[in-house]
Amino acid sequence: MRRAATKKAEGTSEWSRRRLLGILVMAVVVAALLIGGLVYGSYLALAGIGDDATAAPGVATGESDHSTVAQGAAHRDEIAAEPMLTVPERAAWPGETVSTEAPVIKIPAGTGVNGPAFVRTGFPQTPEGAIGQLAQIDLAVLQSMSLTTAEEVYNAWARPGGVRAEDWWITASVRAFLTSTDMGEVKDPSSSVSLEPAAALVKGTDGPDWTTVCVLMKVSASYKQEAQIAFAHCERMQWVGGRWMVAPGAPPAPAPATWPGTQLAHQAGWRTWSTDATTDPDHIEGDH
Repeated sequence: MRRAATKKAEGTSEWSRRRLLGILVMAVVVAALLIGGLVYGSYLALAGIGDDATAAPGVATGESDHSTVAQGAAHRDEIAAEPMLTVPERAAWPGETVSTEAPVIKIPAGTGVNGPAFVRTGFPQTPEGAIGQLAQIDLAVLQSMSLTTAEEVYNAWARPGGVRAEDWWITASVRAFLTSTDMGEVKDPSSSVSLEPAAALVKGTDGPDWTTVCVLMKVSASYKQEAQIAFAHCERMQWVGGRWMVAPGAPPAPAPATWPGTQLAHQAGWRTWSTDATTDPDHIEGDH
């Protein structure tokens, strides 16, 4: 900033910068976390779980239960509701990465074929396949920043028995973004939002057809300025009709949004995303 600038000008510039970053990035992430927290809080109230649940010394930092034989709804509720590491909002901003590498999780690439609502599909019946499918659902919605797209994707990929399309926290994130920017029902062509899967974890499974998984993405937003932030999302997923879908039930406990590769990300249990090239339809045997 130029020395000749007045204090008022400095404050205005800083306010403008924060406003841009807040509107075009935090509106997506923080609003999502707040709404996700409210939904989860409502679930706790309905389920009769007190405040002690969020203060429990044990938090989910990876697969808490790997049940090869399905145990039923109550067990699934326990897996989904298990608290995850609580982190400050600033943990989502770019931070210093640590030299110690986190464990890697290999995620299949999918077949590259568009499924319902033009979401890439073709992921196998594994927890890692569920992660790959959830990431594609998120990418389809958040990169478009369209309420119509959000509801179409949710209706095409969610089983009955969960929240309504308009109450899905990803839809709410899009709504917060558009409302904050006065962009109407779709984002302004001069703005852009892109996401890159960076880490993931399997929170728990219940038989081969059900799992709760989480994805951590780097979000890049551009509108006159550029900014990055981490976005975390967990969902119950169920294998139905040859594909992973968002399963019914109360939304899982909010995932810790931490900048990938940081010490806090390691503590939260995030595993570095690695695409399994052998599952890519364009992969040719012998290529490296």
